[in-house]
Amino acid sequence: MTGELDGYWPSRWPAEDGGPARRQTPSTESAFSLTGTGHVATSRSVFGANMIVTRDPGEVYLQGNTIGVPDTTSWVERIDPFTLEPEVRSPDLPGGPFWAGGIAAHRNGFLYITHARFCHKLDPITLEPVASCELPRPRPYNSLLILPDGHLVMKDFCGGSGLHAITNGDPGTELIVLEPDGLSPVASLVLDEGSIARLSAHVDAGSDTVPICVVGDASLHMITWDPAAQSLTATHPPRPYLTLEGQTFGWDAVIADGSAWFMDNGEGTALFGPSFRGKGTSTAPLHLVRFDLADPDIPPTLTEVCGLPNGIIANTPLVDPSRKIALAYDSSNSVMTAWRYGEARDALEPIWSEPRNHGGHLLLDDAAGLVLAFDFDHDRGRDQATILDITTGEVLDRIDTGSPVQAVLFPAPGWHDDLYTCSFTTVTRLHRP
Repeated sequence: MTGELDGYWPSRWPAEDGGPARRQTPSTESAFSLTGTGHVATSRSVFGANMIVTRDPGEVYLQGNTIGVPDTTSWVERIDPFTLEPEVRSPDLPGGPFWAGGIAAHRNGFLYITHARFCHKLDPITLEPVASCELPRPRPYNSLLILPDGHLVMKDFCGGSGLHAITNGDPGTELIVLEPDGLSPVASLVLDEGSIARLSAHVDAGSDTVPICVVGDASLHMITWDPAAQSLTATHPPRPYLTLEGQTFGWDAVIADGSAWFMDNGEGTALFGPSFRGKGTSTAPLHLVRFDLADPDIPPTLTEVCGLPNGIIANTPLVDPSRKIALAYDSSNSVMTAWRYGEARDALEPIWSEPRNHGGHLLLDDAAGLVLAFDFDHDRGRDQATILDITTGEVLDRIDTGSPVQAVLFPAPGWHDDLYTCSFTTVTRLHRP
C-alpha cells in the first residue's frame, strides 16, 4: 500500500497545491491555522515568480522563469522565510517555449523543476543542477508530479484553438515518466487529444498502482502507472465533458471524495492582463465539472458557476470533503460560487455566490473552514488577498499584496500562521503584525 505523498519530502507543502491530488490544503499531520483577521503583507518584486514550496522549517523555495522571450529559462531561489530576500539562487536553467512550470521537493532530498522542454534536479543547499533531461517534444511541459515510488511524471502542454493549439508536429499529448537519479525516461504514453491542464493523481487504498488524471481538450483520461512493470496504460476509454455548444477545454483537476473536479472554458487565457476580467471567449457558461472515478459509466455533472457567457478560468476549483462544499469561480465575469454536494449523480445545492475578481489557486484551512482567495481591485490596480468563510462567503480579512497584476498562480502556507502568495510580478508573505 502506498500514500499520495510517499514520493515527496515530508513537508507541510512539498509541491504545488500541496500534493498530486491538488486538494490545496496541507496534510492532517502538518495542519496549519489560518486566522481570520489582522493580516499584514511583506512583499518583494520578482518578475516571473511562479510558486513556493517548502522542505524543513525555514526552508522556503521560490521557483520562477523568464517571460516574453522566445527561449525562456527557469530559476530557483531559497528565500528568507520572513523578509523574502534571496539567500541562494540557482543558475539560469535551460527551458525553451514558455509556459509556467513547477517545482517539487522529493523524498530523496533533491528539488525537481520541470519548465518548458527540460526537467532539472537541483541540490537543495547549493541549488546547482546535478542532472538534467531535455524532454522529447518541442513544446512547454507544465510542471510534474512525483509518484509514490519516487518516479517523476509530466506531459507536454498543447491544445485548444489559441496560443498552444496543435497546428503541426506530433498529435495529442504524451506522458513521460523519468527515474529520479539520472532523469532517464522509463515509460511514455501518447494520448490522441491535446491537454492544457496540469496532471493530477490519487492513490487507491490497498493498491500500489497509481491513477493519473489527464484533463484533455474534450475528455477525461485516467491513466495507470504500474511501478512493478514500469508502464503507463489507459484505465478506460476517454470520458467526454464537452457536451454543449460553446464549451472549451478544462484545466487542472482536484481529486476528492471519489471524484475528479475541474472547470471548463479555459480558452483565451493568453489574453491575461492585468487580470482575466472580460477576457473570456467561450460562448457557453462556465461549469464546474465532476466525474465519478469509481464508475466510468456515470456521465459527468456540469454545474453553471454563474450562468453568464464568455467565462474563463485557468486553474482549479476547491473541494472541502469534511463540509461537502465545492467552490468554483468565473474569472472573466468575476463571480465565485459555493455548493453543497452529495453523491456523484446528485445535483449540487448552491449555498452562496458573490462578486470576486479571483483567478488563482486557493488555500484551505480545513479545521477552521477558512479559505485564502484573491480579489483584484481594478480601480487601484492592486491585487488583494482575502480570507473568507467557506460556508457563507463572508470576507473576514482583506490585504493588499503589493502586486499590480492579478494572482493566477500558487499560494503556500508557512510555519507561523503565515501564507505566501505569488503573482507574475510579486512574492508576498501574509502574516500577523
